[in-house]
Amino acid sequence: MALFHSLRVKDIYKETVDCSVITFDVPENLHEVFDFSAGQHLTLRAIINDEDVRRSYSLCSSPLDKEWKVAVKQIPGGIFSTYVNEDLKSGDVLQLMAPSGRFGVPIEKERPKNYIAFAAGSGITPMLSIIKTHLAAEPEATFKLLYLNRTVKSIIFKEEIEQLRNQYFGRFEIFYFLTKEQRDIELFNGRFNSEKLQILTDTLIDVSTTDEVFICGPEEMIFLVRDALVAAGLEKEKVHYELFVTGLSEEDKKRAVRLAEQKVEGIEVTIIDGGKEFHFTMTKEYDNVLDAALGAGADLPFACKGGVCSTCKCKVEEGSIEMKINYALEEDEVAQNLVLSCQAVPTSDKVKVNFDV
Repeated sequence: MALFHSLRVKDIYKETVDCSVITFDVPENLHEVFDFSAGQHLTLRAIINDEDVRRSYSLCSSPLDKEWKVAVKQIPGGIFSTYVNEDLKSGDVLQLMAPSGRFGVPIEKERPKNYIAFAAGSGITPMLSIIKTHLAAEPEATFKLLYLNRTVKSIIFKEEIEQLRNQYFGRFEIFYFLTKEQRDIELFNGRFNSEKLQILTDTLIDVSTTDEVFICGPEEMIFLVRDALVAAGLEKEKVHYELFVTGLSEEDKKRAVRLAEQKVEGIEVTIIDGGKEFHFTMTKEYDNVLDAALGAGADLPFACKGGVCSTCKCKVEEGSIEMKINYALEEDEVAQNLVLSCQAVPTSDKVKVNFDV
């Protein structure tokens, strides 16, 4: 069952012209429920024009501060982001699920660690939480932030980032990259590319002493940076990433086309959620388990429906399922028969999935 809590908007302000920051008033009796780790996200829900709209946003506050903040950047035509940036005000109430997600690493207070963060635009939101948390909790940790934006004015959290640099002088370095304004140093002009990343790994980034790398941004940037770092000698398991914009690769497109031809009508599905079983038969109207279950009346957790946020994950206990795309689950999770129900296409006559995971 999708468990939402009604939380009041404690504060909302414009960080940039197209990005609003929301602080939620989490009552004391829900602090344990909403306890979170740096890098996790919240799923927000609102009824907008009679439509149930849900979106996931990374927490940009540190769990050490006992604050719950998210930044919502205006997306052209975006239903939820338009609502937040144009209509939402302090005192309003939104529905929130407890924090979730696996983007981040545990705190290691006794070990000096060197971190690198690559972010583009609103990809700074989980990074800010991670940077603040590890610098505060790990006295010998260092962080380098490489942050890509269009212009100086579009840099989200610039003032707060600069304050962190002053607070942790010598431990926190920032390098801004701009695509629509020219900088004096050519290296900091334009997007990341193979040539630029080669220069960075030769100069600013010492791969041999780097413990963890975090990347958040568009898919193309994430995999370009990851592959460049691995090619420079960084172990792949040290690279952690989270997508906030995604497009289908050719492989994804081919798989999606193939699974679109998969016969799902008549497949018997059993859902386990909250310890209870829910049974239904799929119709040709839906091609994935989540939409079919919702259409049959089930109340299940979901947010993006794009294979990115993992809010709708479940475990396949009987039968077989194939995912159209998967940007959220790690290899070890897939090996444990976990799937994203929004991308799950049954490939057997009967399937049983468990959302109590």
